[in-house]
Amino acid sequence: MKKLALAAALSVASTTAFAGGIAPVTPVEPVVIVEDTSSSSAGIIVPILAIILLAAAAASD
Repeated sequence: MKKLALAAALSVASTTAFAGGIAPVTPVEPVVIVEDTSSSSAGIIVPILAIILLAAAAASD
């Protein structure tokens, strides 16, 4: 059992020894995405039109 533990310890030590040195870390620049923004009133047009259409449908009955 001692030989098995010694063999396991040596194999772990040898794999880290031959793994290579520390690779130089190059900083990665973040990607900047520029998106065109639309006016804030664009999100209110559809609900207003829906209310107008519902009011017109209710008034026609």
